[in-house]
Order: sequence, then structure tokens, then C-alpha cells
Amino acid sequence: MKKRIVITGMGWVTPLGHDIEGVWKRLLAGDCGIALTRNFDASQFPTRFSAEVKDYALEKVIGADAARRHASASLNSRFALGAARMAWDSAGFTPGTPADRARVGVYLGGGEGPLDFTNFAAAACCGWESEGSGRLNTVKWAHVARERLSKTLELEQEPNLAAAHIACLLDACGPNFNTLTACAASTQAIGEATSILRRGDADVMIAGGTHSMIHPLGVTGFNRLTALSTRNDDYSTASRPFDRTRDGFVIGEGASMLVLEEFEHAQARGAKILAEIVGYGSTADAFRITDIHETGRGAIAAMRQAIEDAGLTIHDIDYINAHGTGTEENDKIETLAIRTLFAERAKSVPISSIKSMMGHLIAAAGATELITCVLAIRDGVIPPTINYQNPDPNCDLDYVPNHARKAPLRVALSNSFGFGGQNDTLVVRRYPD
Repeated sequence: MKKRIVITGMGWVTPLGHDIEGVWKRLLAGDCGIALTRNFDASQFPTRFSAEVKDYALEKVIGADAARRHASASLNSRFALGAARMAWDSAGFTPGTPADRARVGVYLGGGEGPLDFTNFAAAACCGWESEGSGRLNTVKWAHVARERLSKTLELEQEPNLAAAHIACLLDACGPNFNTLTACAASTQAIGEATSILRRGDADVMIAGGTHSMIHPLGVTGFNRLTALSTRNDDYSTASRPFDRTRDGFVIGEGASMLVLEEFEHAQARGAKILAEIVGYGSTADAFRITDIHETGRGAIAAMRQAIEDAGLTIHDIDYINAHGTGTEENDKIETLAIRTLFAERAKSVPISSIKSMMGHLIAAAGATELITCVLAIRDGVIPPTINYQNPDPNCDLDYVPNHARKAPLRVALSNSFGFGGQNDTLVVRRYPD
């Protein structure tokens, strides 16, 4: 019999705020965290808006001394440190709490840290042979780069660094992993952390995701893929999951962390249990790098795996937190996948996408959405999909449009689908059930 895994702590740093209850209230109110980009001058970019984290100071979350010890941390890591500290504290692991730290691990869906872009670009500009020649003198570039580029920032862009910072902050000496499977990363991290706990390789896992791609290279890349909305004249309604007029996702940033714990370990220390993770599914489309298979086969298989892993059926699912990016293909094929798997139940299961309010937090999206599922179950209320005004015949399910909805919830399913054809699904259940 596999071990039961429960959630005992949660924390997040998001475009809508940094505390669990405050952000949750804003989600239920349909507030939007999208604004003109401030991280860099995006005035000449095809997309000039994003969902940035605002008014965040790491020292206010982890304390001034700890913040100084992590002064080199990239923006990704700073978000992760704050979310992890909040989750750890909410789980009741105060500094004096006894714990076998070799049995406490970290599993992160962490994206690459922001590049030292200004100095990298300056070095590149100095390295051209002559104006208009089209040739880069790599020797000259290397000399300039050696003087200008920060070795610390070079190190901090590595995807595993946020997990390392968390381990240092919380003295988590157990298993330490990072996965970077694009938009599915933190859902996969939570699923794999659950697997570690189930097989008894740890007692506690800090799991979640962190990412910030709101910089010139990140935005340029997604613009080149035509994945981002370019609704610059109406950016507050630009994220329109499942709406017929959707034109792409809105890039966001942030971090969300959960403390996962083996059930008996949590009980023994008198922890407050927030919910139980009961199912996990992970598949690949094995199709194209940026396109979802047109039949939704990978998404269907991931959802089916997660439901079967939970020992449940489609009739037990009360709410689906959709990947719901607001791109033409994702929303259409996710709808097809739900319709195919859930058959006659598909139109009666409420579905919503908080990306309409949060933007797309990329590697941090799945963890953020799982926390949303836990809160929805706790309070019996489903957050809305805002900006839904124009029904699409290809998206014909119940997307909880524009207003939160009260509903008795026992089991929620959360989807995350990433570039490269990665599909990950989690099932979370109310506790006590």
C-alpha cells in the first residue's frame, strides 16, 4: 500500500501579491495583475505588457541577515526563497522544530535565471569587426566580456541554483532536484516529490516552481514564436483563455512552494493538513517541439494516469484547473482532451484558468495553480476565467466565466502542458475526506 502524501504548508510570490489569503481574495474578485512592463524598456517590442511581481522585498520575508547571506541570488531565486520561507513557516516548522534534516528535500521546477543582459549586449556591441560587417571578433568580445560580465550572475542563471538557495535557507539536506520542463515544470516537480515521499526516500519535500522570463531575450523568444498576446491597447484584458478573440498568453513571473509530507509524519508532529495529493500523471506528446498533438493524446493520457493513480474515476472530479494559456491551439486542444476523456461529464465539470488574472508564470505556473485548487476545495468556491466574452465553438465547456462560483468541492484536477510536449496532471483531495 503506497504512502499517503499531504500538503501542510503553502507560500507564493505572484503578480497579485505575496500572501496566500490576500492573493486568494483578489483571484476570487477577478482582479488582474497585468500592466505595462517595468523590468526593462519594452516600448518598442511587439508586446509591451506583462504580469510582473510588484513591491517585493526579500528581507521582509526571510529577514535582513538571511537576505544578506543570499545577496547574490537571482530574481528567480529571490522569489523562490520568499515563497519557500512562507510555506515552511505555515507548515509549522519554526527554527526550533525538531526534524531530521537529511529527510527533508527540495524538488523545484525552476527556470534559468535572468542573463546579465546589459553587460552581455555591451560586450557583443564592442566585438563587431566594423559597422555593418556582420562579423563578430570573438577574441575582442571575450576580452570585453571578461571585464564586464559578472561571474556571480553567470552562476546564478543556472536552473538548479534556486533549489540550492532554498536548501541553504531551510537546512534541507535531503534529496535536491530541479526540473525544467517549460510550463509543466512545477507540476512535474510536485508530482516527482510526491513519488519520493511515497517510496520512503524522504519525510518532507519542499516542492514548487519559480521563474522570471520578463527580460529582452525571454520576451523576444516568445514573440518570435507568436505565442504572446500583442493587445497593447487593451492589455488588462489581453489574457483571454478559451475566448474566441484570444491572441496569445501574457508572460508573468513569480514562485509558489508547497510543503509536502508523508501522512504519518505530519500526524506525529501535529501538523495542520491542508489537502492530500492523491494522483499524478506525466506523459509526452512525442510530436513537435512547440505544437500540441492535434488529438490531445498526451493531455488525455496524463489526466487518465493521474485519476487512476488516485484510485478515482472521472465522476469524482469536481473541478479542473486548466492549463488555459489563451493561445489558439492550447485552449482548443485542452478542451478536446477534456471532452474526450470526460465524455458525457465534460460539460458539467467546471473549468477555470487563473492565467486570465495572473498571466503565465511559466515554470511556476503549475504550483501556483495547485495552491489555487487547495484553496478552492477549502472554501468551496471556484475562481473565474475573466475576460471571457466571446464563445468559441471549439471551446464549448463550462469555463466559470468572469465571476467566482460557489460549489461543494472534494476533488480537483490541475493540468500543466509545456513546450516540448510535456504533460503533467495532479489530483488533490479535501482533507479530511
